[in-house]
Amino acid sequence: MKTLYVSDLDGTLLDSSISLPATAVEALNRAIDCGALFTVATARTPGTLYKLLRNLHLQLPAIVMTGAALWHRDSDTYSDTCLFSADTVREIRDAYDRNSLSYFIYTLRHNLIEIYHQGPLSDIERDFIAARARNPYKRFLCDREGFSDIPEHLDDAILFFAMQPSDISHPAYADLQRIPHVNPMFYNDANYPEIAMIETFPENASKAQAVSRMARQLGADRIVVFGDNLNDLPMFEIADLAVAVSNAIPEVKAKADLIIGHHDDSAVATFILDDYLSHSSPSASPLIEF
Repeated sequence: MKTLYVSDLDGTLLDSSISLPATAVEALNRAIDCGALFTVATARTPGTLYKLLRNLHLQLPAIVMTGAALWHRDSDTYSDTCLFSADTVREIRDAYDRNSLSYFIYTLRHNLIEIYHQGPLSDIERDFIAARARNPYKRFLCDREGFSDIPEHLDDAILFFAMQPSDISHPAYADLQRIPHVNPMFYNDANYPEIAMIETFPENASKAQAVSRMARQLGADRIVVFGDNLNDLPMFEIADLAVAVSNAIPEVKAKADLIIGHHDDSAVATFILDDYLSHSSPSASPLIEF
């Protein structure tokens, strides 16, 4: 039986210190080296992912930006990208502009994430940019006030992102939900409860769709996924085995086929190694073409 294992990162594979413990690295590398098909599915971009995964013997591409692309770490390239059409970009920008909401536009060009910004920068947005300003995987294209020279015809946009107070964000989110062929998500930031995050992706960009496409390409006949929060539930729906960590929110536990240990105890990595060894005949890991 060929199994594809896919884990969410924050709150699931990573521990409370936002790192991958040595025990988890050891278990995952043993499983991968024996032939296990493993990858991660995350809302993160490679800009933060590359350090988190640096010690893993990862052979499969990572599912990044909530499924909007696959990132191949060894070659630092992207594939299976989901981009907005230029017409949809204009509709999304109109929705934000009508509601006087500042926002970021992430584009993917020449294997580099380039980011525009429209509107004056808030203090939180300035901090957001400052923390990523020297990142080799992304580049911000805005001036000190927060304004970018955004092309009128933009056909390489992969993500729209706004981080603004909740009370002024709801109307924009409602407008975005009316636009065809987009997948907007609204949630509050854990560190700033009064701040709402609005992420808008193309309709075919989701963790679940990316996992399904990868499983078909690999010829996997079993999918096992791991998660802790609401954005992992679509993956649960397409999995043969949906696994929640014990620290997952109640809604996720209720949808899980199985609940395992805490993310601080390397529960996901330990489960993958045990499950793979019990379902397979371990051998040297084959070269995976993807």
